[in-house]
Amino acid sequence: MKILFAGLALLGCAALSLWLWAAPQRDARFDALAERLRELDEASPGQLGVYLLRTADGSELSHHAERSWYLASATKAAIAIAVLQEVDDGKLQLDQPITLEEGDRVDGSGGLVWEDAGSRYSVGELLREMLQESDNTAADMLIRAAGLERINERITAAAGGDFGKVTRLLDVRRDLYGQLHSDARSIENRQIVEIAAAPLGPQRVEAVANALDMKPEQLETRDIDQAYRRYYESGLNSATLVAYGQLLGKLAKGELLSRPSTELLYDIMGLDSYEAYRLEAGLSEQLPFIQKTGTQRGRACHMGIANPEGEDALVILACAEALDEDAEAGKLFERVGEAIQELVLDAPAETA
Repeated sequence: MKILFAGLALLGCAALSLWLWAAPQRDARFDALAERLRELDEASPGQLGVYLLRTADGSELSHHAERSWYLASATKAAIAIAVLQEVDDGKLQLDQPITLEEGDRVDGSGGLVWEDAGSRYSVGELLREMLQESDNTAADMLIRAAGLERINERITAAAGGDFGKVTRLLDVRRDLYGQLHSDARSIENRQIVEIAAAPLGPQRVEAVANALDMKPEQLETRDIDQAYRRYYESGLNSATLVAYGQLLGKLAKGELLSRPSTELLYDIMGLDSYEAYRLEAGLSEQLPFIQKTGTQRGRACHMGIANPEGEDALVILACAEALDEDAEAGKLFERVGEAIQELVLDAPAETA
């Protein structure tokens, strides 16, 4: 019996030693950053979420990163990865032409919404429009080409179950306006584009009512901010920053795309450019950084990979809510970038 217990004890010690050996190191520099993030969050009028992942050793920092955050156009980086996986598998080709259909048109950044139906763009061109111009029409054309279900399957496989369903950008509008009146979920995309011409506020609500041939008082709610809150609560186009960070970590480690597709994506996402915007405004101008932002009413995100081609790649994701999505979020993200540069990137390595 003593021999049995001794054997079990040795097995337990061996298992513990194996777990300690396999567990990712804790980067002590993240501790100072975590404290700075708490200070920035407390001073902010809204809420802040940040996630960092060092791919070399798996060390992580999580500041409210386990909760779900609405991503807005930041979903487009995940969509691009899924599309390029289809290219790598031979289901799509970069030079394959996709025809612009009337049903693809959706308002937002970019100019494809104003192009003639029947115009043709290659998959590669649409990827650039979607990521560099954040063109919603280009995104919906790519989603149509790859298949929405397939896009979501690939994102879920890469990021895990904490990445919510991605929808077409047109359906973002329909689901949002559907919070004002359920009939808006079937509104034509031509009308969606026309509604976007109205300023965001009471005029936008009135435009939705006009499109439905109703008076504003016939809507289920006339509060556009309440409509946004209800839409955000749906969990669509949302993810935990941990899940999205794991996806980007796999990208940096070469686990998601072929080398040519990875290089193409890095080029499109600004590897050799410096925009001095949001997070990047606080990071060193010499730091290679691929990135994608997302912005919607009261919501903002910025995510990317610093030094993505190096052995010390650092995945960085930040989202904020309940503040001005441009001025306040931009300044907050810049300060987050400054803190990361000072306390992590410029500080000597310390692990525990």
